[in-house]
Amino acid sequence: MKVLIIGGSGFLGTELVRQATAAGWETAATYCSRPGGTAGAAGASWHRLDLRSAGHIDEVLAAVAPSAVIDATSGGSDWAVTADGSIRVAMAAMRRGCHLVHVSSDAVFSGSRIRYDETCLPDPLTPYGAAKAAAETAVRLLAPSAAVARTSLIIGHGGSGGSVHERLVHALAAGTHHGVLFTDDIRCPVHVEDLASALLELALSGQAGMFHLAGADALSRHELGVLIARRDGLDAARLPAGRRADSLVPGPLDVRLDSGATQERVRTRLRGAGEFLQVQ
Repeated sequence: MKVLIIGGSGFLGTELVRQATAAGWETAATYCSRPGGTAGAAGASWHRLDLRSAGHIDEVLAAVAPSAVIDATSGGSDWAVTADGSIRVAMAAMRRGCHLVHVSSDAVFSGSRIRYDETCLPDPLTPYGAAKAAAETAVRLLAPSAAVARTSLIIGHGGSGGSVHERLVHALAAGTHHGVLFTDDIRCPVHVEDLASALLELALSGQAGMFHLAGADALSRHELGVLIARRDGLDAARLPAGRRADSLVPGPLDVRLDSGATQERVRTRLRGAGEFLQVQ
């Protein structure tokens, strides 16, 4: 198996590279500013890639000649990267006959119906959500054999290598960051190891369609923060709480990805945060 991981130096990409190389796959990965430098990175070939350049994408695919491409890039609300870049990847993958696994987000939903299964259509509220919605919609049209995988808040093992949310919890507990964790902003967090395993499974199996790869538990950002603090030995009482509805922060409140249909199609078990953040 030869896989190209686009966005390999990011948080999710780093885990994808680690697992793919550990499994003995011939692994290539891309970066924007610097190659990955963690465990498993040395076992991959690294390629600089600017997703804003269609020609650059074709050059990398020609050099790597992968059988599967996992697009795990994170361009935030930058439309040229998150939307246009992902569309260029889909077009290039189709031209070369590569199986594409495109990573999308629960940000494509408004929260108006709270629970969303794999059949639900996007109705985003934010620029980032709109870019992700445009990307996944185009991918499904341009590459009908692709797998599109929506996910939620991604959590790791904490410490300096943790996710954005984990680093925020540490900063709030230490008093080095001002802000609050919302009690009315609810998601279904997933562990990065589970997510990466499921994505690699989709890459290997060649399955097509829409998949939801989120954890089994629905938690507010504050509830999630408390679990992270307890796991990492922090004082959870120091975590300030607030309501997103009372703030000026745009975006949906309660978005719960229902991964039930997906869990019947993949072997990887998507644990809930109550399990993977349990204090040992």
